[in-house]
Amino acid sequence: MKKVLVTGGAGYIGSHVVKQLGEKGYEILVIDNLSTGHKEAVLYGELQVVDLEEKDKVQKLVRDFQPDAVMHFAASIEVEESVRKPLKYYKNNTSNTINLLQILDEENINYFIFSSTAAVYGEPEKLPVKEDFPLNPINPYGQSKAFVEKILQDFNNAKKDFRYISLRYFNVAGADEKGRIGQSYKNPTHLITRALKTAKGEYEKLYIFGTDYPTPDGSCIRDFIHVDDLADAHIVALEYLFNGGESDIFNLGYGHGYSVKEVVNMAKKVTGIDFPVEEAPRRAGDPAVLIADNTKIRQKLGWKPKYDDLEYIIKTAWNWELNKRY
Repeated sequence: MKKVLVTGGAGYIGSHVVKQLGEKGYEILVIDNLSTGHKEAVLYGELQVVDLEEKDKVQKLVRDFQPDAVMHFAASIEVEESVRKPLKYYKNNTSNTINLLQILDEENINYFIFSSTAAVYGEPEKLPVKEDFPLNPINPYGQSKAFVEKILQDFNNAKKDFRYISLRYFNVAGADEKGRIGQSYKNPTHLITRALKTAKGEYEKLYIFGTDYPTPDGSCIRDFIHVDDLADAHIVALEYLFNGGESDIFNLGYGHGYSVKEVVNMAKKVTGIDFPVEEAPRRAGDPAVLIADNTKIRQKLGWKPKYDDLEYIIKTAWNWELNKRY
C-alpha cells in the first residue's frame, strides 16, 4: 500500500484524515509540533514531533520514509490572531510550506494535497462561491493560504511531474462518530464548539455577533461541513492524483448554509440545555453569507458527502465534548 506523509496530522482535521487513511490501509507518517495538536489524536501510523521550521530534521524523515504523497495540514488558523500577529501566520503557513516544498523537490516527491480555506475569497460579491472567483483575502490568515496557492501554481508550472490539489474549506464541524477524536483547542472560536462549551457551563454565555445582516433572521449564514465528509474528500483527491489526475482546486462545503441563530437553536435542541445567549455588535470582516458552490468536486472527483445534516454534525460534536479523551 502507498505511503502518505501527513503534516499537522495530530490536529483536528489532520487527525480525521489520518483515521480514514489508516482505515484504508495506507502507511502513514505524521509530523506535528503538537502546538495545537494532540498525540492521542493520531489513531494510525507513526508520529514524529518536529516543526516544519526544522528543515534538516524534516528532510531526514522524508528521505527515510520516502512517501508517495504528502498531505499538508500544519498551519496556524485563528483569523483574529492573524490580524494581531501577521508574521506568525506568514512564517507558519507560507514560509514553512516553502520549506516543505523545497524538500519534496529535492526528494522528488510529486503528489501534494494542500489544506486551504474559503478565507482566500474574502467577501465575495456573488453567491454561492465558485473556485474561479477572484481571491481577495481580508486577513493575514486568508492571505497566507492564498500565497501558498500561488506558490503551488508556479511550482507546478516549473516542475511538470509535480501535481497538487488545493482544498478550500468552508466551516468544518462535528467529530468522529465513535467519539475517538474531535476538536480540542485551548481557545476555540468555532460557533458550534463555543455553543456546546457554553451548554456545558465552560462559558458564561454565547455571543451572537451581528443580528442586523441582510439575512432572514439577521444573523450570518455559513456553510457547515462535517469533518468526516471533509476528510473523505481528501482521500478522494489523493486517489485522483494517484490515478493520473491533473492539479486542481476545489471548494469543500455542502452548498447551502445555516444562520448563527439556527445553529444555536439546534445546539439547544441536541443538548437539551437552554444556555444563555447575548446579541453583540458585528465583528469586522464577517460577510453576511458564505456558501460554497461544490459542483466542481462532485462532478470531477465524484465526491458524495454522507453527513449533510446539521443535527448529526452537532450530535457528534456534543458526544465528543461530553466524552473527550484529550
